[in-house]
Amino acid sequence: MGVVSELCSGVKLPKMVKIKQNFNRDCIPKEQIPQVVFEQLSREEIKSQIKQGMSVAITCGSRGVANINIIIKAIVDFVKSCGGNPFVFPAMGSHGGATAEGQREMIEGYGVTEDFIGCPIKSSMETKRIGTTEEGHPVLIDKNAAEADAIIVCGRIKAHTAFNGPVESGLMKMMTIGMGKQQGAEVCHESGFKHMARLVQVFGNAIRKNSNVICGLGLIENAFDDTYKIVGLTNEEIPEKEPALLLEAKSLMGKLLFDTADVVVVDRIGKNVSGDGMDPNVTGTFGTPYAKGGIDAKRVVVLDLTEETHGNANGVGMADVTTKRLVDKANWEITYPNAITSTVISMVKIPAFMKNDKEAIQLGLRICNETDKESPRIIRIKDTMHLEYVYISEAMLEEAKQNPNIEILGEPQEWPFDEDGNLETQGTF
Repeated sequence: MGVVSELCSGVKLPKMVKIKQNFNRDCIPKEQIPQVVFEQLSREEIKSQIKQGMSVAITCGSRGVANINIIIKAIVDFVKSCGGNPFVFPAMGSHGGATAEGQREMIEGYGVTEDFIGCPIKSSMETKRIGTTEEGHPVLIDKNAAEADAIIVCGRIKAHTAFNGPVESGLMKMMTIGMGKQQGAEVCHESGFKHMARLVQVFGNAIRKNSNVICGLGLIENAFDDTYKIVGLTNEEIPEKEPALLLEAKSLMGKLLFDTADVVVVDRIGKNVSGDGMDPNVTGTFGTPYAKGGIDAKRVVVLDLTEETHGNANGVGMADVTTKRLVDKANWEITYPNAITSTVISMVKIPAFMKNDKEAIQLGLRICNETDKESPRIIRIKDTMHLEYVYISEAMLEEAKQNPNIEILGEPQEWPFDEDGNLETQGTF
């Protein structure tokens, strides 16, 4: 046993109890999604803009958006029904390692393939300058999109992870950062997140006015990451109606139904979970001082990466402790471009890492201040997208029983570590 392991060996972990957090489950049935997409795009103000033979570019982002392949295919089919010639392009700033191949691989990983959607995918990092913002910034967007006859912007509307404002993640940001590719995203990020709430609107409006964006399709998800609402908006309606849609999206978000914890253990992080690997609106681990929310936790421990993140460990820097397994899986050539473009380099710093899950969790608890180490408040989650079933320590049990939105599902149990000190996750959540 090494010195570090010995320092943690005496930390006793409390028994944990599985609970169920109840959230609004309303959603659009998967089989009805294409019909809803058609209904939203069939508004005369939108449909009339797609003419016979027009080339129509359709955005597809890097986030793990529910049913995104079905939604994109429905948009493609709608454009075809109007006589247009659609193509899809990755709209994800610097994600996918800031390469055309990496960005194509990301959307194909979500099922957005040429065979499934029935049209070409044009992935390129080349941009074209289409104008200047009212503040003098150059406005850059994907070259293929800029040269198309029309653009349909499709994006999920939700809380951002680094700033608060009237619009955060959504259609305006999809135009500004996503369509801007690495070069356009870098221009917007250059001033820092202190100004992002304003700049997303400044750039978004400049793109609306200087490009061929004909409409947006805004997506809202419930706490279970199911498609809750799909809204078609004209070019002019996007800045007018997106703020109200953001408030609606925030009211549906999954969260931890506790105000405080000593340690939050996150089994896995990844870009398919959140742009920040783990959503700080849940964990409270914001990379900038320009956003707030989530639980007030003294320490956060992250154990692993999702397979779908392809080694992108963005967000690990917001953890206090992690594992050697995660560090070994991380692909820094994929991870760093996102942080460099956003200028928030703290997101990819490597925290203290331990040889296994048990020691990582023990260290997280050991370094807590002003904590009752005999009865600590610990929460364990699968990731920040899956918050229906979580584990809490015995010290939180009475509080949980007082919450009508929480069900206690079992008796206190020891942590399920295997012989190597790692958590057995099969069937856990």
